[in-house]
Amino acid sequence: MADFAKRALLPAGLRDILPPGAAFEAHVIETLTAFFAANGYERVKPPLIEFEEGLLSGSGAAMSGQTFRVMDPLSHRMMGVRADMTLQVARIATTRLVNTPRPLRLAYAGQVLRVKGAQLRPARQFAQAGIELIGASTPTADAEVVLLAAEALIALGIGGVSVDLNVPTLVRAIFDEMEVDTAQRGILRDALNRKDAATVAAAGGRVGALLTGLLAAGGTCAPAMAALGKLDLPPAAALARDTLAEVIERVRTGAPDLTLTVDPVEHRGFEYHAGVGFAIFARGAAGELGRGGRYLAGEGLGVPATGATLFVDALIEILSPPSPTLRILLPVGTARSVARDLQCQQWVTVGALEPVADLVAEARRMGCSHAYLDNRPVAVDVNS
Repeated sequence: MADFAKRALLPAGLRDILPPGAAFEAHVIETLTAFFAANGYERVKPPLIEFEEGLLSGSGAAMSGQTFRVMDPLSHRMMGVRADMTLQVARIATTRLVNTPRPLRLAYAGQVLRVKGAQLRPARQFAQAGIELIGASTPTADAEVVLLAAEALIALGIGGVSVDLNVPTLVRAIFDEMEVDTAQRGILRDALNRKDAATVAAAGGRVGALLTGLLAAGGTCAPAMAALGKLDLPPAAALARDTLAEVIERVRTGAPDLTLTVDPVEHRGFEYHAGVGFAIFARGAAGELGRGGRYLAGEGLGVPATGATLFVDALIEILSPPSPTLRILLPVGTARSVARDLQCQQWVTVGALEPVADLVAEARRMGCSHAYLDNRPVAVDVNS
């Protein structure tokens, strides 16, 4: 028993996904990628591991602390296991697809591995699915990605979807234009993350007043934007606010009933973003179901891009479990044509490997809902 337990033990944050969970995860991913494809996003498949300097260059440096590293025994160069797929897709767009007409719409799905999990998501390996819109810098492009991310969840049957919008560059612009020193930036950034209005106000002067105003402006979209509009922001920060307003207007046009909120000071997890960002939530979900936003693709190239990543494990937690599959046990010697006919009628066929005296009892033992007797399906009483 001790030996069995030792072999079954997995590192923290890693797990086996058993039937029917693995099939359900695959179904969710297939549904998402089919939805993205129907909206013009073509799928790419980057490798699970690649050279460290490529994986963590440019904006990828933000994921350095979450990346597993290993020495490649062939090239003797350091490699990294991807902790996020967004920047891999951006690399593909700016290298192998550099001559493809812009804007470029790409979709992806796959597993990522991180050094440590988060409080609300302790898993270190999980599936991502998402889209990247590369080569467009307009608010219309941002709105398209927000709308598709939200609509993808609705297509899965998730209700009560809401989007929380933010602009990570807004606070950065205030710090830069008002020449806030590095030490003070750290104190204020930490206070903003904790929504600590007292510490922010203690900064005093125009910086303290503006940041306090930003904290107060968070909440439901309309009043939040009205409050932001009254703030006398420096030029770059005002431009970031105005861009957010344009994105919201286009999202509202596309989905008038979609719930939108605004958090002007949100920054955590958006370190490499260069414009409007967002997180997606839904009724009944403990945490965010996805996130995305604007960033610059390609090391040193500054190619405008925006995208969204959905966390498949979080989606599965709030989705209704799949209906039980109709599984039928076929006796030894059943013609393959019979199996194919049943499969066309949405049956899952399981072939017995040897003759049995009681096919119904064997079907029950094998977890089948029916047995094939006298050329027809016979229901199995699972409680017998």
